[in-house]
Amino acid sequence: MTTPAPDLKTLIRRLEKRHQKKQAATALIAGTAVLGLTVLVAPLFGQEEVAPLAVEPAPVVMPASDAFEEVRLEGKAAIVYDLVTGETLYEKNSRSQLPLASLTKLLTVYAAAESIGTNATITMSDTALLSEGESGFSAGESFAFGDLARLALVSSSNDATAAIAETAAIAKATTGKNMLASAASALGLAQTYALNGTGLDESTSVSGGYGSAKDIATLSGKLLQIAPEIANATVNTSISIRSREGVLHTLLNTNPGIARIPNALLSKTGFTDLAGGNLAVVYDAGIGHPIAIVVLGSSRDGRFTDVNTLLNRTNEYFAGVNNQR
Repeated sequence: MTTPAPDLKTLIRRLEKRHQKKQAATALIAGTAVLGLTVLVAPLFGQEEVAPLAVEPAPVVMPASDAFEEVRLEGKAAIVYDLVTGETLYEKNSRSQLPLASLTKLLTVYAAAESIGTNATITMSDTALLSEGESGFSAGESFAFGDLARLALVSSSNDATAAIAETAAIAKATTGKNMLASAASALGLAQTYALNGTGLDESTSVSGGYGSAKDIATLSGKLLQIAPEIANATVNTSISIRSREGVLHTLLNTNPGIARIPNALLSKTGFTDLAGGNLAVVYDAGIGHPIAIVVLGSSRDGRFTDVNTLLNRTNEYFAGVNNQR
């Protein structure tokens, strides 16, 4: 039986299929040749197989903000305040108005420094000597303001502070209370006011001065700016000054642990029955980077522990920041 000859269309389709098969075969042969050539030529040019890069895990860095997590303090209020950037690194009721006790002396010395020069004469009056505590002064004894101010802050001397407040108020032709109010207002210390210059309790229910941790941090920074020689003296373990009459007075710092704080710039303690234990410290956390740490409403010993806790956490904070750069 004879097979019928394919029509023209069928013949054309067969020829097209043969042509496509030839093209595929040619492409396969060409691709194989190129691959073989690459394998042979590559070593000639020193090209080696590159192993995948070993990606090391990024170092685990504690976020800076975590440094202050779960801080436990005895104090009712506290703040860690960056005096350079104005940033609050940590706070606990930092704007609550609380009794200041002898932290009020920072305001008194600041107000006086604004009113009289460091060489102005301060004479110890009978009224000033009635203040609580004994610093070894005599009525009529006189001092340069700068010297007496250093002693007043280092030893928290009430009679020295009272004498400073009296003299500065007279120089401004006002009362001591108005002088302090004016200074607080000029600094924008919204929660701060003082009934006396020493911070001693006026009664069993009224403190001699009130303010917030944030206000005291700000005030500490301002005192460092206008009277650094007075502020810096507060980090010494003791203070010695001589009256214009030649009498030498030496008193200890009321912060016995200040020598253990590296790069300390300022320290001021406070304690009364109403206030409890207060403490303000400024230290340099880097080159020219002062940080204020303030604790209010702690206990006599707890204020030191609280500030030490915040100091350590602040160092952790800056270590974390530096590691992240």
